[in-house]
Amino acid sequence: MKFHVWLKVILWTLVVAAGVTAIGVLAWSRGEPVSTLWVVVAAVCVFAVSYRFHSAWLMAKVLTLDELRAPPAVVKEDGKDFVQTNKWIVFGHHFAAIAGPGPLVGPVLAAQFGFLPGMLWMLVGATLGGAVHDCVILFCSVRRGGKSLGQMVRDEVGPFAGVVALVSIVAIMVILLAVLGLVVVNALAESPWGLFTIAATMPIAVVMGCGLRYGGHSGRWLVAISAFGVVALLAAVWGGQFLPGTALEGWLTLHGTTLAWWIMGYGVVASILPVWLLLAPRDYLSTFMKIGTVAAMGLAIVALAPMLKMPAITKFVDGTGPVVAGPWFPFVFITIACAAVSGFHSLIASGTTPKLLMRESHIRTVGYGAMVTEMVVGLMALIAACAMEPGEYFAINMKGEAAVVTARVTELGFPVTTGQMDALAASVGEKTMIGRTGGAPTFAVGMAQMFAGVLGSPGAMALWYHFAIMFEALFILTTIDAGTRVGRFVVQDLLGLFFKKLGDTRSFAGNTVATLLFVGAWGWFLYQGVVDPLGGINSLWPIFGVANQLLAVIALALGTTVLIKMGRVRYLWVTLGPLAWLLAVTMTAGWMKIFSPAPVGFLAIARGLQGKVAAGGTPAELAVWRAQILNNHIDAAVTGTFLVLVLLVVAANARGWWLLLSGRRPVELREETYVPLAAAPAGK
Repeated sequence: MKFHVWLKVILWTLVVAAGVTAIGVLAWSRGEPVSTLWVVVAAVCVFAVSYRFHSAWLMAKVLTLDELRAPPAVVKEDGKDFVQTNKWIVFGHHFAAIAGPGPLVGPVLAAQFGFLPGMLWMLVGATLGGAVHDCVILFCSVRRGGKSLGQMVRDEVGPFAGVVALVSIVAIMVILLAVLGLVVVNALAESPWGLFTIAATMPIAVVMGCGLRYGGHSGRWLVAISAFGVVALLAAVWGGQFLPGTALEGWLTLHGTTLAWWIMGYGVVASILPVWLLLAPRDYLSTFMKIGTVAAMGLAIVALAPMLKMPAITKFVDGTGPVVAGPWFPFVFITIACAAVSGFHSLIASGTTPKLLMRESHIRTVGYGAMVTEMVVGLMALIAACAMEPGEYFAINMKGEAAVVTARVTELGFPVTTGQMDALAASVGEKTMIGRTGGAPTFAVGMAQMFAGVLGSPGAMALWYHFAIMFEALFILTTIDAGTRVGRFVVQDLLGLFFKKLGDTRSFAGNTVATLLFVGAWGWFLYQGVVDPLGGINSLWPIFGVANQLLAVIALALGTTVLIKMGRVRYLWVTLGPLAWLLAVTMTAGWMKIFSPAPVGFLAIARGLQGKVAAGGTPAELAVWRAQILNNHIDAAVTGTFLVLVLLVVAANARGWWLLLSGRRPVELREETYVPLAAAPAGK
């Protein structure tokens, strides 16, 4: 071999060795301090090796991309939905769309089990599961003219499976948006500084939207509008510290239930308003903030190199944890979804992204690259949670009176005092940090501690904390408004089957009815989560995880069907492996959430509450207990419905696999007609 070939072999051997060493050090640590830099080394090495080798093999052997085939953006270019776009711009769009709060919140909640289970799941799941899932669906949609997941299931599997998949998507989006709204409420309730910052982003976005609408998108004007947005955002974060003692402080100190109603109202308005007025400029702002903040946090971790204070594995792997109810299997794997395998990605990979790609070869950069980048973001969130004091971590994520919570956390083996928590709250400019469940406040504290430590400015903790809250809430609200709009379209598709006028997206009545129905659905779950004494996230996040990864099961089942029709039977294990794993995980988790003893199983929790009602209590207590009984029964029914719907889709696919492989059904691959790039219409 030539010298440069030997050099490459040696280089990649060293990269693999460094990654294995880092993972080994982290896996075998038992109580001794471990530097977060080992997690960074593991993340970088897995990222590099998987992208260089696994993604190349996946594109060349399994999917067999055709560089000379014209994608939908070329064949159908219309300047609106189908637009030929630079692959790095598409990468930014796709990454911003898939990397919402999930890779930040999920790893933070899963830190309860220790840093090792979540880290290993993200490293393995993102490469062999999530990246495969995203690329296969993106490839399928590109080959089918940019069709959605539901449309592709209907075409390739059958009408029945397509309708069931569509219903499943609506149901899953309801839970998704409810959980995201709950994260925002838990982060901003009783926090006037945080709420002021987020409220300020709305007029900022409207001003930007009007400026771009009526001033054009020319280079200098775009730079000016962008600069205004970034400076105004930073000013909003800085200005919030001056609220104490003013009338605004009282107006912006909202209880969780009030804030939930405001978020529902925001979802309705954002869904109906013109897209250019609010949604588009907020997305644009989010892209700047996401890329900049994630990069800055990565540099802070490398510069500070804090120690991991959370054990590699905690005693809560047995299911007795106070943050996420249930044992490490299966709950680690559904708590961390977006940074490993997320079905929500299939909606993006079969939505806007396939309509923008200029070449099939860009699937590797966009689909695979964005997924492993999100894995790195998830690992940074895990570091933020595990580098803080464990006692503070658990106190932040447990509801109750301060003295009771701190005593309970100390009893669990992680000493913390009310004075310590009061000092933490004062350092970040909040009245209390106890019971701030949902993951976002925990991540914000960890992020603020790192930034303040790197810059040597502990007095600026409050500023960094509220910057982190704004950073998270901005993306979540962007997901809520965009998700509500997408959900409205899907609901209108369903309504159109019964009332044609309501299915017309140009009809104001149809838009309004569909929006109110959809917001009413996710708003109900949001409100019930807010009034839940345990913080809501304990029950709703596992349902979200189950639903999200059941959607991934539907996507991987479709991918398997397509591979069979393409004659790639020898590579079926690529999609069947993660499909089987996710099916086992989600079915186990779903079954446990319904039928396990308390505090995991919904039905057991309801029976316990019924016993309290029978024993008697004050009128207020009885009202709360009866509401919780109803909520747990509804949660059990929703979870069971998800399981049944997905099993129906998988069964329809499995029947199709048997018919295709046995020769009982002719192979009909529903790809668009092949158009070579050279023959594609010019300027279209």
